[in-house]
Amino acid sequence: MERVNRVALVGTGAVGSSYAFALLNQGVADELVMIDLNKDKSEGDAMDLNHGLAFAPANKKIWFGDYEDCRLADIVVITAGANQKPGETRLDLLEKNTSIFKNIVDSVMASGFDGIFVVATNPVDILTYMTWKFSGLPVHRVIGSGTILDTARLRFQLSEYFQVDTRNIHAYIMGEHGDSELPVWSHANVGGRSVFDRIQDYPDKYDLQDLDHIFEQVRDAAYHIIERKGATHYGIAMGLVRLTKAILHNENAVFTISGYVDGAYGVEDLYIGVPAIVNRHGITEIIQLNLNEEEQAKFKKSASLLKETMKPVVEKYMNKEGHPSQK
Repeated sequence: MERVNRVALVGTGAVGSSYAFALLNQGVADELVMIDLNKDKSEGDAMDLNHGLAFAPANKKIWFGDYEDCRLADIVVITAGANQKPGETRLDLLEKNTSIFKNIVDSVMASGFDGIFVVATNPVDILTYMTWKFSGLPVHRVIGSGTILDTARLRFQLSEYFQVDTRNIHAYIMGEHGDSELPVWSHANVGGRSVFDRIQDYPDKYDLQDLDHIFEQVRDAAYHIIERKGATHYGIAMGLVRLTKAILHNENAVFTISGYVDGAYGVEDLYIGVPAIVNRHGITEIIQLNLNEEEQAKFKKSASLLKETMKPVVEKYMNKEGHPSQK
């Protein structure tokens, strides 16, 4: 029997519906089941997407379903949760979204699901950690979107600055998907040439100090977009589809996702944005970059912030052995 790739999407708000639309347009996955408390909205989305099948690159089965449909899913993508409001940080969302996630993950696992979780809801690093704990799945099968979008934003800003195609810019944002993230300039290159060398090559065009402004544009991008349109969803949706494709096609592709770190970079027992290799089995390797002293210090500071922020929800939902409490 031919293998059928099924993706279950939990949450059909702005990010979820954008993800479904991008998934259809790129012909990724054979089946897409959409799950949401807002049944009318999700049913309408499924109907609307099905009407576009005649224009899609590949046929696909799309329907509104429930958690039982997760049993045969290869990937469950979670975009459900409270949205980030203007002036609110991603970490402010923690308490309300952890409660939502407990119900979601419990319901998915009750179906008999045995695939890979991909988490996109903010604060994504902490919610990915909680998804791992709530699900009981191995760490390599729980993946957060992490700094995948921040990295894409950095590549875009550098491409604008150097006037080189985004796809030929290689650079990473690591750490928390949030205000404490950091650019890894020591490993950033344009067509294989270090950004520092590129700037030195054209001192009349580029300036080292411009890199600070470029990073600020990346770090604060979500706030600027939220001010203008209320939410960010197209960029992250495309990033999630790219990650989905890499998993289903067993690509061994490298992404800066939220992966479980336990010893690498001097950090223990934490999901945080790091470059990692992803394939059909999930995360197969956390790539250990040789960060310079400043970058290593910033990464550890970001990790400490995440640990401190997540402590109250870990204490609330976990027992002393680190397992979900039965309260």
